[in-house]
Order: sequence, then structure tokens, then C-alpha cells
Amino acid sequence: MKKIVPMIVSALALLSSQAQADFIGFQVGASSWNPDYSGTMANGTGLNIENDLGFTDDSLSMIWLKLEHPVPMVPNVRFSSNDLDAAASSTLTRDITYNGQAFTTGTDITSQFDMTNTELTMYYELLDNWVNFDLGITLRQYDGKASINDTVGTIDFSLPLLYAEARFDLPFTGFFVDSSLNSLSISGNSITETMVALGYESEIGLGARLGVRTLDLQFDESNLNVDLEFEGAYLDLFYHF
Repeated sequence: MKKIVPMIVSALALLSSQAQADFIGFQVGASSWNPDYSGTMANGTGLNIENDLGFTDDSLSMIWLKLEHPVPMVPNVRFSSNDLDAAASSTLTRDITYNGQAFTTGTDITSQFDMTNTELTMYYELLDNWVNFDLGITLRQYDGKASINDTVGTIDFSLPLLYAEARFDLPFTGFFVDSSLNSLSISGNSITETMVALGYESEIGLGARLGVRTLDLQFDESNLNVDLEFEGAYLDLFYHF
């Protein structure tokens, strides 16, 4: 991994010398995401987050900002903070063990997972006209927990992800279609996140997009194993300076 990341950065930098924004641009936005949850987590007994723990769909949020500039070889940057925190209550229908603690059938439990994360993306704009294409690397950090009652399993890991985003403007209309990808799998940890949306941006830079966002998250830490999928509609509002 120590060799792969610098190689990718060098290759992108070479491509960027011929494809950079010709002005400074700044974007800021906020999203509301309503995903369905599915999957398992384990720290002892393998637990289905729907059937065993009672998790259902919820509303999550994200804020982000992006800076693009015309300086050759220097990557553009994007920063985001993603809320991924949910709680649920249920009554156990079987005996389970979590983080060394036994819970018996019929016990009322409250569960929480907090996988809120921050990320920094460094990317190059390889195309910049009615077709826009960005390619780079995202550095994402998870620092949270997954708990049942007062028994807590910790979440603390980071991954560098391949980042790609494409936008297709519909000429003279303000409408566009865009999609993005963040993905990598290494050492038992895997993240794949995709977003596809239809959007509109006004002449003064105010815009919105509506689409579908999916997140597949797998990691195997010393005290917690997680295999979760989130999928649902999202609405993003933004302003482009």
C-alpha cells in the first residue's frame, strides 16, 4: 500500500498537467440521505442488524466543500463529514454474546452503531467542459463504536480509496447527470460507495441533485467484525461560487 498510493498520485499528476480548471472555483453543500440498512456485525455471536437488533431506515446527513484551482500538478481538494449514526431497540429472540457479555432470550436491548467519518479527497480534473471527469484518492477515517446496552465495540480504522466522479451537462438547460465512486479493498477491510443523481444548477450557482447512494462496508478489526450495506435516496443542495 505504501508503494501503490504514491504511484497513483504520480500518474494522476502527469495527466493533470494537460487538464486543470482555468479558474478558481469553490463549492459547498449539504445532503440528506435515507438509506435502508442490512447486514451483520459480530463480536461474539453474529448479529443481523435488522432481525436481531431492530434497525430500520433512518435519515443521515453529510456536509462537504470543494476547492478547484488552475495551478498545474497541485491536486484539487474536497472535504466531507458523513453522519452514520443510528440507534434501535428490540427484544432478543435468542441467546447472544457480544464483547464477552451474554444476553439471554427475552432481554430488551438498545443498540447503536456510530460510523461517522471524515474524508479528504485530492483529485485532478481530467475533463472540464460539458463532460467533466475527476480522478484521485480519498483518505477516509472511521472513529466510532457499535454497542449493545452498555457493552461497546470500538471502530477505529482508515483507508485510502480510489475516487472518480463524472458529470454530464445537458447543454443550455442547467440540468446534469452525475455519478461518483469511492472504492478499495485491502487486508480484510473493504469500502465501496457509489452515488448516481440527476441535478440542476442555476446561473447564480445554486443547485440541487436527487439520486441514489449506496455504501458497502466490511471491516475486520480485533474486537469487531462488520459487513453492512446502506442504500437509499439522497437530496443534495449546493452553492457553486
